[in-house]
This record gives sequence, structure tokens and C-alpha cells, in this order.
Amino acid sequence: MLARMAIGSFVSVGRSLSDAMARVALAEDLGYDAAYVTHIAGRDSLTLLAAYAAATARIGLGTCVVPIYTRTPATMAMTAATLHEQSGGRLRLGLGVSHRGVVEAWHGQTIDKPVAEMREYVAILRAILAGEPPPAGEKWHTSFALSGIGPYPDLPIYVAALSPAMLRLAGEVADGAMLWLCNPEYIRAVVVPELHAGRERAGKTMDGFEVVAAVPSAVVEDPGTAFASMRRDLLTYFGLPFYRAMLERSGFGEDIAAYDEAAARGDGEAMQAAISERFLRALCAIGSPEEVRAGVARYDEAGANAPCVGPIARTDFEGTLRAAAPAPG
Repeated sequence: MLARMAIGSFVSVGRSLSDAMARVALAEDLGYDAAYVTHIAGRDSLTLLAAYAAATARIGLGTCVVPIYTRTPATMAMTAATLHEQSGGRLRLGLGVSHRGVVEAWHGQTIDKPVAEMREYVAILRAILAGEPPPAGEKWHTSFALSGIGPYPDLPIYVAALSPAMLRLAGEVADGAMLWLCNPEYIRAVVVPELHAGRERAGKTMDGFEVVAAVPSAVVEDPGTAFASMRRDLLTYFGLPFYRAMLERSGFGEDIAAYDEAAARGDGEAMQAAISERFLRALCAIGSPEEVRAGVARYDEAGANAPCVGPIARTDFEGTLRAAAPAPG
């Protein structure tokens, strides 16, 4: 078993909501600290957490992450307050900027100044939840106040971050940071120092601040099968500017270049092959139960004090959850 750490899990829904609810109940039984859900184009993550709250009693419940441009701060405050109350105070509200293809093409909004806009959004949201007048903003304007419920000044807000500037902001204004595709070396060299800088800027320490890192994990006899699944699932991310910049800073510029060359030829197989085994081994926890546990522990050792076991398509996620379960105590 792993030494006791605040290890979480990603339990998003595939085809079956009932199966997902059974998985989150299993994660709670196994002692996981939290269950997070992704927010893409399927089931609404906050609504899904209401179902998870009804199926569990202890486990923390979080979004990873809701794009801030898809809900006004007033709407987000109402939804978060309701879910926080329903779950008995277990909500961890993960917010992110997302990407222009999502924000503009799907929702008809614009990303103009992502770091400044995240700062503004969090400030307005915190004020509403605390029962205080929201500050004036440039992107969002509201005089909204919760009525008949709250206040919720301690509802935890986490910010998804990749770049140094967003990481510093997360350290300054949030209760935690959320990471995806950030391997342990990037966490050690970039994430932790920038978060520290943000905390210092706000006159705060890292005490109580969670660094939530998604760790794609699978107990498998043949790692190649899990690597193949990951390559298919990561194709979209290798085409997104925010992730590309982070991956290049992480030392995987050759992967990006090979991906671009293959994309220019329209060669889908070569695009997948461009995602190197070196990158996948750095990112994932794949192999025997012992190798999975060691892979998750690498994140904790690098400074991600809340690593989260995430599923890899076409592998036994329930078995992986059992293998990587935190030690009692």
C-alpha cells in the first residue's frame, strides 16, 4: 500500500451513469480522499456530482474543471452553494479557462485575458459565496447576492493551471491547483516554485493548499496496450495551444514537432506515434500493482500532494483503484 497521502481519483462517466456511481462508492470504500469529474461535452459535471453525493457519505467531490466562461459568477455561486449544502460540505470547485475551441465555438464567448479574467472571476465568486458585495469587474458585472442560504466563505475553490502566470495566480487566490498532463519533473521544476511564488505574493504559506495532479493509471500485464489507448486519447491535447506550450516547457518539443509533421501530412497513425514512450512513462502509472503505486507516489514526491488515479481506456479501472488505494490511517 502507498504511504498515507491525500490520494484521489477521477471517476467520470463513460457510457453508464450507474457504473460510475458504483465506482465512486468503491473509491469511498477504498479510502480515497476525493473523486473528481471532468467537464467536456457529455454529462454536466456539477449535476453529476449531485448524483455522486447521494451515493456516498464521506468522499470529497470535485470538478476538474468547469470553464469559467460557460457560467456567470452568479450562476456558478448558486450551483456551488447548492451542491456544497447537499453534499454536506464536500464540494471542491475546480475552475479553468478551457480553450478557445470550447469557449468560442461551443459557447459563443471569448477568452481575452485569461489570467486577469480568472482573477476577476474568482474574486467575484468568493465575494458572493461569503455574502459580501461582489467587486466591480471588466468581464463580468453583477450585483447578485445569495438569498436564504449561506454564507459559504470556506467553500474551496481550485484553479486549473499550466503556465507559470496561471500557476502563480492559483497560488495567490485559490485553495488548490489542478494539473493535467504535467509530469512529476515539470511539477518539481515549474509548478511548485510558481505556486510558492503566488502564495508568498498573497502572504500565505503552502499549508492546506492542495496540488491535484491527474495520474493516468492502469494495472496491466502489457504496458503497450495502455500506451496505445493513451496515444489515441491524447491526440486532441497535442493540438491545443495551452497544452503545447506546457509540453514544450516540459522538454517534449520533439514530440510536438513530430506530431506537427504528421498532422501536416494527414497521417493519423504517425500523429499517435509522435507521442513518445518517454513522455507516456513520465506521465503515467502503468504496469504491475507495485509499479502503479510507485508511479502515483512519484507525483507526491515531486510536490503534487493530492495525486489522483485516473482511468485509461480499455483497462480494468476498478482493479487499478484497488491496487492504488491509499494505506489506512
